[in-house]
Amino acid sequence: MAVTDESEQIRRVTVHAGRPPVAVRRGSGAPFGWWPAICVALVAAIDRIEYNLLAGALPTIQEEFGFSDSAGGAIATAGALAAIILLLPAGKLADTGKRTWTIAAIVAVWALLTVGTGLAGSYATLFAVRVLLGAAGQLYNPPSSSLLGDLYPGPGRARAYGYERMAYFAGLPIGVIAGGALAQTVGWRTGFFLIAVPGVIIALLVLTVREPVRGVGDDLSRWYGDTGPASVNAPSPALPMREQLVTLLRIRTLRSVITGLSILFFGLGGLFFWMPSFYAREFGLPEASAAAVGGGAGLVGIVAGILAGSWIGDRHHERRVAIGGWSLLLGTVFLAGAVSVPALVPQAICFTLANAGFAGAIANLTAANADVVAAHRRGLGFAVLQLLVTLGGALGPWLIGIASDATGSLRWAYTVVLLPLIVGSLIVLRGQRTYGEDAAAALGGRPGDR
Repeated sequence: MAVTDESEQIRRVTVHAGRPPVAVRRGSGAPFGWWPAICVALVAAIDRIEYNLLAGALPTIQEEFGFSDSAGGAIATAGALAAIILLLPAGKLADTGKRTWTIAAIVAVWALLTVGTGLAGSYATLFAVRVLLGAAGQLYNPPSSSLLGDLYPGPGRARAYGYERMAYFAGLPIGVIAGGALAQTVGWRTGFFLIAVPGVIIALLVLTVREPVRGVGDDLSRWYGDTGPASVNAPSPALPMREQLVTLLRIRTLRSVITGLSILFFGLGGLFFWMPSFYAREFGLPEASAAAVGGGAGLVGIVAGILAGSWIGDRHHERRVAIGGWSLLLGTVFLAGAVSVPALVPQAICFTLANAGFAGAIANLTAANADVVAAHRRGLGFAVLQLLVTLGGALGPWLIGIASDATGSLRWAYTVVLLPLIVGSLIVLRGQRTYGEDAAAALGGRPGDR
């Protein structure tokens, strides 16, 4: 697998099956370059941009099809309905199949289904297409997350996952802004037709990434920390899906991280879906301006939070879970300010800072998820995570829509997410107690353990 030179600072590592080993310097966070992380980030960005074109154009679509806020929120739940069925098999495939080809195929399918959204002639058709598109949209996560875990060892893992999460969440406000602008200028259907083109291009770019040997990133993490022998994790035994899931959920830190991220996505999903409508109703902004303010504040906060959070997390990686918990709590505090402040400028500042806190939490907790699951189970581990965070993210818009109909105010409806976010922060902070033990077990490479 690997040969170390006399200085013990350079190791030649077999990264791609059938190709010559490459030299890796000890401690490098990106020993094989950042291009794979960039490709995965582009996939995440195009997914969320397309998904959130709908949110930016929602007022226009509601006017055309004549549906309520509850029905509008239910559209965002469509992807979760299919994801529940398909994500776990996708995770198992990610642990056995060729991940780069899987990701490219998924993105190509998005491009076709995106055109279908623009062709929808009724609410029922729109909802049905979003079910199919939501299923395809979530399936990229298990193989891409498994891929990043193999290509980026501990010192660069928060940055690698942070870039993917930054692109994912930056796609939310970009999609919102583009959706509102396109709806007001050339019509909402045009946006869905146009976004199919970059989808095809990104699918081709993913094919330039070579499939790595499974477990190479964990092997390097062991070498960097002298925590054990340099041998790749053994292949996953052919256990039934149920037994593999039970084994995964025995990991205490994983349970804390999944719970915290699921609650966080519940809050963010609702926030971004309804934020343009919130600014339009509460501050009287036109559609494009409302999308620009909400999307712009979210984008600035997300980029700042991911960059700062991943930088801190990689330098204090033994405290990743605690950093994630405190970031989540900080974001919740500023979200409370954004909900309660009646003036536009301070409200937008609070919303920006809330997103910064949430983004910092996401970078560290996603990396922690990879840290505590061994390479041979990582695809399924991320499938479980993505299934639950997808469900949380989809329930947020729907429940806030119901609360809005019940109270007559989106401002009051937003308070629905505050208490769950506080509870999620405390659960994540508790997970720091077991993080070190679970991360060490994952690096041990014992198939029966993690």
